[in-house]
Amino acid sequence: MWRKIKFYTVSAVILGLAGLCGYLYYFGRRGEIRRTVDTPALVREIQQLSELVTVRCVVQKAIGLKEDKVPFGSESVLLLVQANVLAGADLAALQPADVVVAGDGRVIVRLPAARILHVFVDDKQTQVWDRAKTWWTPWAPLNPDLEQNARRAALAAVQAAALEAGLLDQARANAETVVRRFLQAAGHAGVEFAAMPAR
Repeated sequence: MWRKIKFYTVSAVILGLAGLCGYLYYFGRRGEIRRTVDTPALVREIQQLSELVTVRCVVQKAIGLKEDKVPFGSESVLLLVQANVLAGADLAALQPADVVVAGDGRVIVRLPAARILHVFVDDKQTQVWDRAKTWWTPWAPLNPDLEQNARRAALAAVQAAALEAGLLDQARANAETVVRRFLQAAGHAGVEFAAMPAR
């Protein structure tokens, strides 16, 4: 008699546990916490990185300018310029449509095109190598703006040299790396980048 009671009791407990496991398996999933992504908030987080400088390079250029005098003669300056070039992406320009959260949780980002953000002359490393005017025009005064004009020409030449060296490609790759790490630290494992459409 006790054996039957023990058998039925153990059987009831086993059936109860099996039923509980089945219930949790089929209906317990409804209680899972699913993470929802607020896309506008995600965009604001990326925008806070603002002007993201990802590449810095130093460029040296020799720039010579010559100015003709009236009625004849000339003045010239030769400037050795060292400038710092900073390139990256202006993430403040990111729009809500540029960040898409796919159904599988991947975040697809269209970054603004990489560009040169700042170019500035290092005055400590910049010097006038030569400044002269024709000896047969002693009455013609030196132009105080000639050196500044040479500096402006040097900035344009430095920027062109940086672009020719492929600075923007490196800036783009580095910007993607920084944004990917930023999003992964925020809990988004899958991050992809797409080309920015023309605007």
